[in-house]
Amino acid sequence: MLKTLLRGLRPVPAVLILLGVMLTAALGVWQYQRAQMRLARQAQIEHAERAPVVALGAQAYSLDDVTHRRVRVTGRFLRNRVVYLDNRPRNDLPGFYVVMALQVAPDHVVLVNRGWLPRDLRDRESIMPYATPAGDVTVEGIAAPDPSRAFELGHGGSAAGLSIRQNLDVAAYARETSLPLQPFVIMQTNDTGDHLLRDWPQPASGADRNYGYMAQWFGMSLILALLGLRLAYKRGRRMATATNKFTRA
Repeated sequence: MLKTLLRGLRPVPAVLILLGVMLTAALGVWQYQRAQMRLARQAQIEHAERAPVVALGAQAYSLDDVTHRRVRVTGRFLRNRVVYLDNRPRNDLPGFYVVMALQVAPDHVVLVNRGWLPRDLRDRESIMPYATPAGDVTVEGIAAPDPSRAFELGHGGSAAGLSIRQNLDVAAYARETSLPLQPFVIMQTNDTGDHLLRDWPQPASGADRNYGYMAQWFGMSLILALLGLRLAYKRGRRMATATNKFTRA
Protein backbone atom coordinates (compact mmCIF):
# COMPACT_ATOMS: atom_id res chain seq x y z
CA MET A 1 0.00 0.00 0.00
CA LEU A 2 2.80 2.41 0.89
CA LYS A 3 4.52 1.62 -2.39
CA THR A 4 1.28 2.36 -4.25
CA LEU A 5 0.90 5.68 -2.44
CA LEU A 6 4.45 6.74 -3.19
CA ARG A 7 4.07 5.77 -6.83
CA GLY A 8 0.92 7.90 -7.13
CA LEU A 9 2.34 11.04 -5.57
CA ARG A 10 2.79 14.03 -7.85
CA PRO A 11 5.04 16.85 -6.56
CA VAL A 12 2.84 19.89 -7.24
CA PRO A 13 -0.52 18.51 -6.00
CA ALA A 14 1.22 16.90 -3.00
CA VAL A 15 2.83 20.21 -2.00
CA LEU A 16 -0.45 22.10 -2.42
CA ILE A 17 -2.39 19.58 -0.32
CA LEU A 18 0.35 19.59 2.33
CA LEU A 19 0.21 23.38 2.51
CA GLY A 20 -3.57 23.22 2.86
CA VAL A 21 -3.28 20.66 5.67
CA MET A 22 -0.68 22.77 7.47
CA LEU A 23 -2.69 25.98 7.09
CA THR A 24 -6.00 24.54 8.33
CA ALA A 25 -4.24 22.75 11.20
CA ALA A 26 -2.52 26.00 12.18
CA LEU A 27 -5.86 27.80 12.18
CA GLY A 28 -7.27 25.07 14.41
CA VAL A 29 -4.38 25.54 16.86
CA TRP A 30 -4.94 29.32 16.77
CA GLN A 31 -8.61 28.89 17.67
CA TYR A 32 -7.63 26.55 20.51
CA GLN A 33 -5.22 29.17 21.86
CA ARG A 34 -7.91 31.85 21.65
CA ALA A 35 -10.28 29.60 23.60
CA GLN A 36 -7.65 29.16 26.30
CA MET A 37 -7.14 32.93 26.46
CA ARG A 38 -10.88 33.48 26.83
CA LEU A 39 -11.11 30.87 29.59
CA ALA A 40 -8.17 32.48 31.41
CA ARG A 41 -9.82 35.89 31.17
CA GLN A 42 -13.10 34.45 32.44
CA ALA A 43 -11.24 32.91 35.39
CA GLN A 44 -9.72 36.33 36.15
CA ILE A 45 -13.17 37.94 36.09
CA GLU A 46 -14.60 35.33 38.42
CA HIS A 47 -11.62 35.69 40.75
CA ALA A 48 -12.08 39.49 40.82
CA GLU A 49 -15.78 39.14 41.61
CA ARG A 50 -14.95 36.87 44.56
CA ALA A 51 -12.36 39.31 45.92
CA PRO A 52 -13.18 41.57 48.91
CA VAL A 53 -15.44 44.54 48.27
CA VAL A 54 -13.65 47.76 47.34
CA ALA A 55 -14.98 50.73 49.29
CA LEU A 56 -14.74 53.64 46.89
CA GLY A 57 -13.87 57.02 48.34
CA ALA A 58 -13.42 60.53 47.05
CA GLN A 59 -10.42 59.73 44.88
CA ALA A 60 -9.67 58.83 41.30
CA TYR A 61 -9.56 55.17 40.29
CA SER A 62 -8.42 53.51 37.09
CA LEU A 63 -10.14 50.69 35.25
CA ASP A 64 -7.35 48.35 36.31
CA ASP A 65 -8.02 49.18 39.96
CA VAL A 66 -11.63 48.04 40.03
CA THR A 67 -12.74 46.34 36.80
CA HIS A 68 -14.97 43.33 37.61
CA ARG A 69 -14.49 43.96 41.34
CA ARG A 70 -17.34 44.27 43.78
CA VAL A 71 -17.50 47.87 44.94
CA ARG A 72 -19.42 49.97 47.45
CA VAL A 73 -19.86 53.74 47.35
CA THR A 74 -22.01 56.35 49.05
CA GLY A 75 -23.26 59.45 47.28
CA ARG A 76 -26.24 61.38 45.99
CA PHE A 77 -27.99 60.61 42.70
CA LEU A 78 -28.08 63.47 40.19
CA ARG A 79 -31.59 63.10 38.82
CA ASN A 80 -30.91 65.50 35.94
CA ARG A 81 -28.02 63.33 34.73
CA VAL A 82 -29.78 60.18 33.62
CA VAL A 83 -29.65 58.23 30.37
CA TYR A 84 -32.03 55.44 29.36
CA LEU A 85 -30.40 52.74 27.27
CA ASP A 86 -32.95 51.46 24.77
CA ASN A 87 -33.44 47.99 23.27
CA ARG A 88 -32.61 46.10 26.45
CA PRO A 89 -35.27 43.35 26.44
CA ARG A 90 -35.92 41.15 29.45
CA ASN A 91 -37.95 37.96 29.07
CA ASP A 92 -38.99 39.20 25.60
CA LEU A 93 -40.34 42.45 27.07
CA PRO A 94 -38.90 45.77 25.79
CA GLY A 95 -37.26 48.05 28.30
CA PHE A 96 -34.46 50.39 29.30
CA TYR A 97 -31.41 50.34 31.50
CA VAL A 98 -31.46 53.35 33.81
CA VAL A 99 -27.97 54.88 33.99
CA MET A 100 -27.65 57.75 36.47
CA ALA A 101 -24.75 59.80 37.79
CA LEU A 102 -23.91 59.48 41.49
CA GLN A 103 -22.18 62.44 43.16
CA VAL A 104 -19.62 61.03 45.58
CA ALA A 105 -17.76 64.30 46.20
CA PRO A 106 -17.71 67.72 44.51
CA ASP A 107 -14.99 66.55 42.13
CA HIS A 108 -15.84 62.84 41.94
CA VAL A 109 -18.86 61.34 40.14
CA VAL A 110 -19.53 57.77 39.05
CA LEU A 111 -22.14 56.39 36.68
CA VAL A 112 -24.45 53.72 38.04
CA ASN A 113 -26.50 51.32 35.94
CA ARG A 114 -29.37 51.16 38.39
CA GLY A 115 -31.31 48.40 36.65
CA TRP A 116 -33.98 47.52 34.13
CA LEU A 117 -37.19 49.47 33.60
CA PRO A 118 -40.05 48.26 31.36
CA ARG A 119 -40.94 50.45 28.41
CA ASP A 120 -44.34 52.01 27.90
CA LEU A 121 -45.70 50.02 24.95
CA ARG A 122 -47.93 52.90 23.88
CA ASP A 123 -45.24 55.58 23.78
CA ARG A 124 -41.54 54.86 23.41
CA GLU A 125 -40.60 58.32 24.68
CA SER A 126 -42.65 57.92 27.85
CA ILE A 127 -40.64 56.75 30.86
CA MET A 128 -42.41 54.58 33.39
CA PRO A 129 -42.21 55.93 36.95
CA TYR A 130 -39.51 54.64 39.28
CA ALA A 131 -38.15 55.79 42.62
CA THR A 132 -34.87 57.61 43.14
CA PRO A 133 -33.62 57.80 46.74
CA ALA A 134 -33.33 61.31 48.12
CA GLY A 135 -30.16 62.28 49.93
CA ASP A 136 -27.17 60.04 50.41
CA VAL A 137 -27.51 56.42 49.33
CA THR A 138 -25.09 53.50 49.44
CA VAL A 139 -24.73 51.62 46.17
CA GLU A 140 -23.15 48.20 45.84
CA GLY A 141 -22.35 46.49 42.57
CA ILE A 142 -19.78 45.32 40.05
CA ALA A 143 -17.45 47.80 38.34
CA ALA A 144 -17.56 47.49 34.55
CA PRO A 145 -15.98 49.38 31.62
CA ASP A 146 -19.40 50.38 30.25
CA PRO A 147 -23.04 50.20 31.38
CA SER A 148 -24.08 47.75 28.63
CA ARG A 149 -23.35 47.59 24.94
CA ALA A 150 -25.84 46.67 22.25
CA PHE A 151 -25.42 46.31 18.49
CA GLU A 152 -25.79 49.66 16.77
CA LEU A 153 -25.68 50.79 13.14
CA GLY A 154 -23.90 54.11 13.13
CA HIS A 155 -23.95 56.42 16.15
CA GLY A 156 -27.07 58.50 15.57
CA GLY A 157 -28.96 56.61 18.25
CA SER A 158 -26.30 57.52 20.82
CA ALA A 159 -25.85 61.18 19.98
CA ALA A 160 -25.03 63.67 22.72
CA GLY A 161 -28.00 65.27 24.43
CA LEU A 162 -30.39 62.37 23.95
CA SER A 163 -32.06 61.07 27.10
CA ILE A 164 -32.86 57.76 25.36
CA ARG A 165 -29.84 56.23 23.65
CA GLN A 166 -28.61 52.96 22.26
CA ASN A 167 -25.21 53.02 23.96
CA LEU A 168 -23.29 55.25 26.34
CA ASP A 169 -19.54 55.82 26.36
CA VAL A 170 -18.22 56.98 29.73
CA ALA A 171 -15.46 59.22 28.40
CA ALA A 172 -17.73 60.82 25.80
CA TYR A 173 -20.45 61.43 28.41
CA ALA A 174 -17.89 63.07 30.70
CA ARG A 175 -16.94 65.49 27.90
CA GLU A 176 -20.61 66.09 27.08
CA THR A 177 -21.67 66.90 30.64
CA SER A 178 -18.37 68.20 32.09
CA LEU A 179 -18.88 65.81 34.99
CA PRO A 180 -15.70 64.53 36.71
CA LEU A 181 -16.61 60.91 36.00
CA GLN A 182 -14.73 57.85 37.10
CA PRO A 183 -13.70 55.75 34.04
CA PHE A 184 -16.09 52.92 34.89
CA VAL A 185 -19.73 52.16 35.62
CA ILE A 186 -21.18 50.40 38.66
CA MET A 187 -23.68 47.67 37.78
CA GLN A 188 -25.83 48.03 40.89
CA THR A 189 -26.74 44.83 42.75
CA ASN A 190 -28.24 46.01 46.05
CA ASP A 191 -31.89 47.02 46.51
CA THR A 192 -32.47 50.71 47.19
CA GLY A 193 -36.25 50.55 47.07
CA ASP A 194 -36.57 51.77 43.47
CA HIS A 195 -38.34 48.63 42.10
CA LEU A 196 -35.87 48.35 39.23
CA LEU A 197 -34.76 44.85 38.18
CA ARG A 198 -31.10 43.94 38.43
CA ASP A 199 -30.65 40.30 37.45
CA TRP A 200 -27.58 41.03 35.36
CA PRO A 201 -26.59 38.32 32.86
CA GLN A 202 -23.37 36.53 33.69
CA PRO A 203 -20.61 37.28 31.18
CA ALA A 204 -19.85 34.30 28.96
CA SER A 205 -16.28 33.45 28.02
CA GLY A 206 -17.13 32.71 24.38
CA ALA A 207 -14.68 29.80 24.37
CA ASP A 208 -17.33 27.41 23.04
CA ARG A 209 -17.42 29.32 19.77
CA ASN A 210 -13.64 29.07 19.43
CA TYR A 211 -13.79 25.35 20.12
CA GLY A 212 -16.39 25.04 17.38
CA TYR A 213 -14.15 26.86 14.89
CA MET A 214 -11.22 24.72 16.03
CA ALA A 215 -13.17 21.53 15.28
CA GLN A 216 -14.08 22.86 11.82
CA TRP A 217 -10.47 23.72 10.93
CA PHE A 218 -9.12 20.41 12.21
CA GLY A 219 -11.89 18.61 10.32
CA MET A 220 -10.93 20.41 7.11
CA SER A 221 -7.29 19.50 7.72
CA LEU A 222 -8.20 15.83 8.12
CA ILE A 223 -10.41 15.86 5.01
CA LEU A 224 -7.65 17.41 2.91
CA ALA A 225 -5.14 14.83 4.15
CA LEU A 226 -7.48 11.91 3.44
CA LEU A 227 -8.40 13.33 0.06
CA GLY A 228 -4.75 13.69 -0.90
CA LEU A 229 -3.95 10.13 0.20
CA ARG A 230 -6.96 8.75 -1.64
CA LEU A 231 -6.06 10.51 -4.89
CA ALA A 232 -2.43 9.39 -4.64
CA TYR A 233 -3.47 5.81 -3.91
CA LYS A 234 -5.91 5.68 -6.83
CA ARG A 235 -3.32 7.13 -9.19
CA GLY A 236 -0.73 4.67 -7.92
CA ARG A 237 -3.07 1.73 -8.58
CA ARG A 238 -3.78 2.97 -12.11
CA MET A 239 -0.08 3.28 -12.78
CA ALA A 240 0.57 -0.21 -11.37
CA THR A 241 -2.21 -1.67 -13.52
CA ALA A 242 -0.86 0.05 -16.62
CA THR A 243 2.64 -1.20 -15.87
CA ASN A 244 1.42 -4.79 -15.47
CA LYS A 245 -0.49 -4.65 -18.75
CA PHE A 246 2.58 -3.29 -20.54
CA THR A 247 4.78 -6.00 -19.02
CA ARG A 248 2.42 -8.81 -20.05
CA ALA A 249 2.18 -7.37 -23.52
